[in-house]
Amino acid sequence: MSSEKKKAKPQNSKRRVQNAKLKVPIEKSKTAKVRKLKTPQHRSFRRSKRIRHAYTKLPSAFGLFRQSLSLLRRNWRTLGGIVLIYGFLQVILVGGLNSGLKLDKLKDSLPIGIGGVQEQLLTGVALFSILLSSAGGSDDAGKSVYQLLLVLVVSLAVIWALRQIQAGHKPKVKEAFYRGMYPLIPFILVLLVILLQLLPVALGSYLFGAVMSGGIAVTALEQVLWTLLFASLLLLSAYMACSSIFALFIVTLPDMTPMKALRSARQLVLHRRWLVIRKVLFLPLAVLLLMAVVIIPIIIFLTPLTEPVFFVLSMAVLALIISYMYTMYRELL
Repeated sequence: MSSEKKKAKPQNSKRRVQNAKLKVPIEKSKTAKVRKLKTPQHRSFRRSKRIRHAYTKLPSAFGLFRQSLSLLRRNWRTLGGIVLIYGFLQVILVGGLNSGLKLDKLKDSLPIGIGGVQEQLLTGVALFSILLSSAGGSDDAGKSVYQLLLVLVVSLAVIWALRQIQAGHKPKVKEAFYRGMYPLIPFILVLLVILLQLLPVALGSYLFGAVMSGGIAVTALEQVLWTLLFASLLLLSAYMACSSIFALFIVTLPDMTPMKALRSARQLVLHRRWLVIRKVLFLPLAVLLLMAVVIIPIIIFLTPLTEPVFFVLSMAVLALIISYMYTMYRELL
């Protein structure tokens, strides 16, 4: 017993010396709590104390568009293969090449004529607008359902491929369709939330068209008021949907729920909503300009090739839009 006590004394003395150096008792060190900074909560349409965050400066909209084009160019095999399958299924299930516009006859029937360069340019712009108005529309309900399903599947495949490329891997086309489909239901649920957020602008567009075409707004003051109402509803939908768009990318992460993705997306654009809205609005303008630069000369000089080229560009536009939004999503992180 005496030898055991002698052996225990040096150990107790060592503990006391260590605790004296740390100046923390053993009991308190076990129960000490780790202090954490509370994440600031932000709620839309409620005034809160603005906190300055050390956000990285976002590239310009033109810079984001150039990065997305470069991303498509560097990975054209994988993304081009996905677009090729998308076009093939579009032709089989939807019949994308059979638009039935007959641009040759429309070009000859236009009263603008084909005399000077200015008249030819006006003819090209007019036929290009007709192509745009006919794109994406189908009277057959079955074809519309097929088209919607194809857009959902291809969007998930492109998002999965872009995430793998960002991680430094070289994904294959079949892997994008096999492994990228698991978050289909959460993806659809987030998309339904976005559609609900777009209801104000849809209602405003319907009311504005009915008022203007029905002759309800007669005076200039009434027209200005209805225009302001439509603009306010448009801004409301844009304000709500600008964060939910990025939830479409967040919800594809493993073990991610739609509500958690929506909350993360709101935190992602915190105090930067209007900056994000400007960059999102730049995208359709850039896509229209890019398509016009390619299609209008073909309409003027090679009219029979217009519809096939327009169909190919329409298939590639989906990958371009997703690439642009994914690039901006990565820059917001």
